[in-house]
Amino acid sequence: MRQEDQRPPAAALFDALGPSYEKAFARAPAHLSALGWLIERLPPAARTLDVGSGTGRPTAAALVEAGHWVLGVDLSPVMVELAARQVPEAEFRHGDIRDLPLDADSFDGVCVFFSLLQMTRAEQTALTRRLARALRPGGHLVLATVPADVEDVEVLFMGLPVRATSFAEEGVVGMVEAAGLTVLSRHSAVFTPDHPDAGPEPHLFLYCRRDGTGN
Repeated sequence: MRQEDQRPPAAALFDALGPSYEKAFARAPAHLSALGWLIERLPPAARTLDVGSGTGRPTAAALVEAGHWVLGVDLSPVMVELAARQVPEAEFRHGDIRDLPLDADSFDGVCVFFSLLQMTRAEQTALTRRLARALRPGGHLVLATVPADVEDVEVLFMGLPVRATSFAEEGVVGMVEAAGLTVLSRHSAVFTPDHPDAGPEPHLFLYCRRDGTGN
């Protein structure tokens, strides 16, 4: 088996998309609004985690510009290389967030923009719990997904086949709340990526906070 055939499907997908993914999504208004909401609530020089950091733009770039420390994690080596070049002030790691050790109470803010969709429902649920635990009490998390009651279905994404799993809206909210996060607000949008093979996509954004006193 060739080495490239052993990559996780999500890594192969985003390796293939490369810079075209940034062009397609960089100006999504709901994404930028969620990012702005988070930045407004971060303390000075906050520690932030960007799950599925892609090319580093717009998320890591905006966080760095606002004066925060950023750790970005992505399965795609192509994306990590692009991000490190475009946002050198941030730290990017090539790896699977499911395998990355996360200390409790270690981040002020967490971004999860469309990075759960190639995981099983059990993996999404387990990771959301770990991310909530990694937040400091009072910390904030923004999560975006495509709300749909689907499991391991093949869809075309920007012209490329990919298998996707998600929850309907109430299922996403339930998953986040079960992880110990308070959903402060939710925002729905329909966005068409700037790509010739893309169509309209329903997007759900959850603005969340971790309450409590920590572990």
